[in-house]
Amino acid sequence: MKIKQLMEVLDIAGEPPKFINVEVRRISCDSRNVAPGTVFVAVRGPMQDGHRYIDDAVKKKASAVILEDISLKPPEGSRVPFIVVKDSKEALSKISDVFFGHPYQRVKCVGITGTNGKTTVSYLIKSILNSADIKCGLIGTIGNKVREENLKTNNTTPGVLELHGLIKDMAQAGDTYVALEVSSHALDQERVKGIIFRSAIFTNLTQDHLDYHKTMEDYFLAKQKLFTECAGRDTNFIINKDEAFGQRLLGSLNGRILTYGFSSDADVCVMRHELSRNGSQAIIKIPQGVINIVSSLVGRHNLYNIMAAVAFGVSEGLGPVSIKNGIEAVSYVPGRLERIDTKKGFSVFVDYAHTDDALKNVLESLRLILHNGRIITVFGCGGDRDKGKRPKMGRVVSALSDYCFVTSDNPRDEDQAVIIEQIIAGMEKNNFEVIPDRFKAIQKALVMAADGDFVLVAGKGHETYQIVKGKTLAFDDKSVVLKILSLPR
Repeated sequence: MKIKQLMEVLDIAGEPPKFINVEVRRISCDSRNVAPGTVFVAVRGPMQDGHRYIDDAVKKKASAVILEDISLKPPEGSRVPFIVVKDSKEALSKISDVFFGHPYQRVKCVGITGTNGKTTVSYLIKSILNSADIKCGLIGTIGNKVREENLKTNNTTPGVLELHGLIKDMAQAGDTYVALEVSSHALDQERVKGIIFRSAIFTNLTQDHLDYHKTMEDYFLAKQKLFTECAGRDTNFIINKDEAFGQRLLGSLNGRILTYGFSSDADVCVMRHELSRNGSQAIIKIPQGVINIVSSLVGRHNLYNIMAAVAFGVSEGLGPVSIKNGIEAVSYVPGRLERIDTKKGFSVFVDYAHTDDALKNVLESLRLILHNGRIITVFGCGGDRDKGKRPKMGRVVSALSDYCFVTSDNPRDEDQAVIIEQIIAGMEKNNFEVIPDRFKAIQKALVMAADGDFVLVAGKGHETYQIVKGKTLAFDDKSVVLKILSLPR
């Protein structure tokens, strides 16, 4: 592919560049990855400005530079064309689409956004489609699935280039659909710009990421972009009707809308349900009748995730049998209220809950299925993230647990002692103990547990690492639990 072919989709702001009949082998917005044959796109981001690294890209013999600053010129005698555009983020999206062969036209993208539930909903959607013999790729927090192979990811929603490459791979692997978790960061940073989603699903919105968005209003407006800037005339909107922000979205949308919730007037709603430590049973009303579902997913909050996935199946015209079989085939989602087989008289659950609302949902769900035992919770808060939620998380855990251990999470570059102080500032009951070492905190919780108790290890879920002072250390809550339980008591 030649540079001039990429230029055909760009709105050139400056003079038409020379030397554009050059082969393009890759695109990058990271100057460290530039080599001959690379088009370097200088993108202004929240932390870095790619324009500062143009000289590095030129020295590494980039084939071309795409930039916004019209005052910057190629070095004297250089044959590297400088292509000036009004918006380099938009340019990156457009040329990526061309370079990777228009991957979004070859699959149907299902976008799921919300503070909680995105991962579980995406797993359920994939399973429903698979039960109907339809292949579906997966992109999200836990990782990406291409050809049923798990690939690691650094972000819930990858960057523009990685995303285009993944979608291309999924299309080539025969996937018809891609279930994509869409984070507020990705929407704000325009990582999904150019995608017209087949379905856009809203789960809920509660406090998180205010270190980035600053206010709940800005957080909501970022999420809303999935339903405005990334939607077309045929997009299916699937909205949680029980949610205040869901109601607000409904007031602004036109088109093909399906609602879900416990509200009896929702298009998809739970009519009756029964919860246990082994999962849930539910009779779910859909426009075509009812579906009886027996799910291994534990907790009332998972009934919302199930309803969202059912609504998706309905919107795609899938039959009740495929929907039911797909839901019931998901025995667990890694790190989402995942029950660990301890072969003990007590139960241990590992969950990713890292907001006060997620913790409330999980703890209330466990309380509903607890008989005569106690709930013992191990949790902490991540560093370099929204500080305002820390006392709220402490308050919820203290109120809804019988006993809790406050420990480390991913402190990153913050002082763990300061994080813990901010957590316990919100705890209104004297039913907690501070043990900064996460291994020791989990160990003490398991030693304390008696027959009938529930132990919840919250915050990290599927993660297999702990980030401390710039270092990524191996740490997997599930493996730690199993290791401790294997030791003599």
